Amino acid sequence: MKEMKEFVRKKLKNGLTILFEKRRQEVVSVSASVKHGSAYEKEKEKGISHFIEHLMFKGTKNRTHKEIAEEIEKRGGVLNAYTGEEVTCYWNKLPSKYFSFGMDVASDLILNPKFDKEDFEKEKKVILEEIKMYHDSPGLYVMNKLKEMLFKKPFGLSALGDARKIKGMKGEEITNYFKRKYASNKMILCVVGNTSIDKIEKFAKRFQKTKAREEKAKITKIYRQCIEKRKDLQQAHLALGFHFDSQKRYAYDIFNTILAGGMSSRLFEEIREKRGLVYDIKGFLECGKNYGYQIIYAGTTKEKAKLCKDIILKEIEKMKELNKKDFEECKEQLIGLKKIASEESVSVMNNLIGEEILGDARNFYRYDNKILAVRLEEVRQLAKIKNFGSLLLIPKNTSSDKK
Repeated sequence: MKEMKEFVRKKLKNGLTILFEKRRQEVVSVSASVKHGSAYEKEKEKGISHFIEHLMFKGTKNRTHKEIAEEIEKRGGVLNAYTGEEVTCYWNKLPSKYFSFGMDVASDLILNPKFDKEDFEKEKKVILEEIKMYHDSPGLYVMNKLKEMLFKKPFGLSALGDARKIKGMKGEEITNYFKRKYASNKMILCVVGNTSIDKIEKFAKRFQKTKAREEKAKITKIYRQCIEKRKDLQQAHLALGFHFDSQKRYAYDIFNTILAGGMSSRLFEEIREKRGLVYDIKGFLECGKNYGYQIIYAGTTKEKAKLCKDIILKEIEKMKELNKKDFEECKEQLIGLKKIASEESVSVMNNLIGEEILGDARNFYRYDNKILAVRLEEVRQLAKIKNFGSLLLIPKNTSSDKK
């Protein structure tokens, strides 16, 4: 791809990694990330990486919370952060003429958090409300909770943590954890937009050389099926999950897209269009260095939940006979979708970070060739599912047997 010539991947003497895609548009996306997330937390620590992410925006040694936001937003930009399994990222996007402000804020957040005691107690309340929000949104709840049906604790637990553990966290626990995990050898500066590598390196040199040990998440696969009941629901929410080998993720991209990716997918056609059983049915993949799983979600009536589940499993079985025409069309679809997503600099930034976590950011630019290299039989083989995890959330005033 042409863009590859405009891409720099560089490891500095202080251990920090720079990822930079040069663009001509007058917009730049900037991020400072640490290669550490919820996957590496012990059960008693679950939610601490996400808590740190929240606290970073409460103030640094150089800026108040208000100044952090105004520095970006008053210049027409946006800023946010996210905590993943294997990365925590702090990012902003703004007109490229203000690149230095974006880079300064991103590096300040990750280098100089204040961790004020008063802010700690306030943000604890905010996170507890976020946990409630996920619980009270049934679709989000089942997709988040499904992880517990597929993995043992602590990996299987939500990145948010549970309310009891969050309430019990202490300020010094947060501070000590940050000092242990946020080291320069685990940090990535990723920039997509109209600037230069020299300007990025100028900010990168602010990071003193520090070192944290490489970690490996303890991941134990399981298969559980569970039915939960809740008052005041009008709909049943079903989530099914299937483990897969992360080394086969390109084949699984094809598998998932044909099965559950968009309005042309087999499940959308069979379950929504032909039968009218759902409003929403979709599938997506979660993939890390040492794990991978597919989630299929459907919102339906309590009476039709088992039928939806049976149809999903039947359609997966039929993928064993996938024809060459559908297979080749899906390759074209995925390559096209990547081009469309690549128009958005934040999307490219996040994908570069994700690929770097998996091993090499340059694989982002090899996606077309990776997809084209997948063989039909590889995708057919993925339909041979031996087991699955599932969570069904139904209204409490009904009776339903586990299926």
